[in-house]
Amino acid sequence: MGNADSNLATGISRTRQCIILLLLCLLAAAHVFVFSAAFPFFNNVDEQIHFDLAVKCSQGHILRALEPVSDESVRYIVLYGSPEYLGITTNSADGQLAPPWKQPLENVRQALITKTASWRTVTNYEASQPPLYYTLAGLWWRLGEACGFHDGLLLYWLRFLNVLFVVTLIWLGFVAARMIFPDNLFLQFGVPALIAFMPQTAFYSIQNDVLSPVCFGAAFILLLRWLQSGRPGVRLGMFAGLALAATFLTKISNLPLLAVAALAVLLKTWQLFRNEDLRVVRPTVLSLAACAGLPVVLWLAWCKFIFGDFTGSEAKIKFLGWTHKPLAAWWHHPIFTFHGFWVFLSGNLATLWQGEFMWHRKPLGIHGVDSFYAVMSVGLLAMTLVALFQRPAPTTTPQSQALWFAVVCCAAVLAFFGFLSIIYDFHDCFYPSREHPYFTSGRLLLGALIPFLLLFVFGLDRTLSRFSNQAKFFMLTGIILFMLASEISIDWPIFPDPYNWFHM
Repeated sequence: MGNADSNLATGISRTRQCIILLLLCLLAAAHVFVFSAAFPFFNNVDEQIHFDLAVKCSQGHILRALEPVSDESVRYIVLYGSPEYLGITTNSADGQLAPPWKQPLENVRQALITKTASWRTVTNYEASQPPLYYTLAGLWWRLGEACGFHDGLLLYWLRFLNVLFVVTLIWLGFVAARMIFPDNLFLQFGVPALIAFMPQTAFYSIQNDVLSPVCFGAAFILLLRWLQSGRPGVRLGMFAGLALAATFLTKISNLPLLAVAALAVLLKTWQLFRNEDLRVVRPTVLSLAACAGLPVVLWLAWCKFIFGDFTGSEAKIKFLGWTHKPLAAWWHHPIFTFHGFWVFLSGNLATLWQGEFMWHRKPLGIHGVDSFYAVMSVGLLAMTLVALFQRPAPTTTPQSQALWFAVVCCAAVLAFFGFLSIIYDFHDCFYPSREHPYFTSGRLLLGALIPFLLLFVFGLDRTLSRFSNQAKFFMLTGIILFMLASEISIDWPIFPDPYNWFHM
C-alpha cells in the first residue's frame, strides 16, 4: 500500500529498522517496569478484585457465582495493600506510613485481624468477566512460585507480566503501521514510539484491560490482510477468527470492536459474492466465523447458564445498585448538551492517555495535562478525517480503507460507552454517579489503541505535511518528552512510598 504523498522513503535497511524497534521495546520494558514497581498495591481501579481472579485461576478454581474474595488473596491484600489511594492513614508518630510487614507483629496484629475479617465479606463482582487474561495471569503466578518468588515480590512479579504485553503491543503497532504505510517510516515508528512512552496507568496494574489492545491489535492486522486480499486463505481466516475470539474472551466491553469486525467481514463477503468469488473463499469465511464464533457462543452460553444472562453483566449491575432508565428518560442525559458531550469525550481521551489512578482520594493528574491530551487528540483526529474526505486523496485506496476501518473502531467504542452512560440510573454508586453520569474510563477503550494511534500519528503527519522529515520527528520527540516529563512530575510523590517494590 504505497502512499502517494509519502514523506519518508524506505531509505533505511531492514536491520536498522529492527534495531530501532528493539530499542523501543527495551525502553518500553524499562518504562513499564519502573512505574509498575513504583506504584504500591492495591490501586483504586479494582486491582484487588482482578488480583483475586488471577489467584483463583492459578488454583484451577472455576467461578460459578459472585463469590467472596479468597483467603489467599485476602492475606496479600491485607498485608501489602497501601491505604494511600483512597485515604490517608498513618500508623506512626511522625505521620509516615509504615507497612505492616516492617513492624513488630504485636503492633499490627489487631489491625490485620480487623482488615482480614472485613475483606472476607467482600464479594468479587468481576467474577463473570471472560477468562483469558486471568488464565494467563494465573499461569504467570504459578511460574513465579516455581521460580521461588513469594510474598510482595510475587505480587510484583504478577504485575510485571504487563511488560510482555506492552512489548508485544509495540511490535503489533509497528506491523500495522508498516502494512498500511510501507513507504513512510515516520508513521511506522510513530505508533510504537507513542506506545512505548504512553503514561497509561493500566500498564502498571493487575487488570484485564492491558490485554485488550494486544488481542484486537492482532485481529486488526489480520482483518486488514483478509479484507484487502483478493482471495484470503483458510489459515488467515482461522487466525483472524481466533484473534477476535481472544479479544472477546479478554473483556466483555470489547463487544463493539467485534461488531465492527463482523460488519467488515459481511461487507467483504458481499463484495466477493458480487464478484462471483464466494465459492472460492467460502472455506475461508467459514473458518473465520467458526474460530471467532464458537468460543464466543460457548462463553455466552456459560454466562447464561451460570449467571442468568448472556454477558454475565446483570449480576454485577445488580450488585452495584444500578437500574435501567425508562426510554423516555434517556434523552434528558447531559451528554446531549455540548458541555456534557465534551465532558464525556475529553474525559475518555484524557484517561485513554493517562489512566485513572487516584492518590489520597484525588485524581492523580494535572488538569492542564488532561486538557492537552484531549485537545491534541481531537485536533489530530480531525486532521485525519479532513484528509480522508480530501480530493484528490493523499492516500491510496487501501490506505483510506484501513484508516476508515480504524475510525469506525474508535467511534464504535466511544458510542458504546456513551450509550451505557445514558441507559442506567447509577443511584448512589461512586463511579459513575448521578452527579457524573458518564463512563469516562479510557482503559475501557484500550482495545482500539492501535487504530486510535494510527489515526493520531497520521493526523500529525498531515498537519506537518509542509515541513521536513526532521521537523516531524522533532515534533514527535517533543510529544514523547512532554509525556515523560508530565508523568514523572505527576507520579514523583509515589516513588519514595514505603509500600512499593523499591522498599521491599
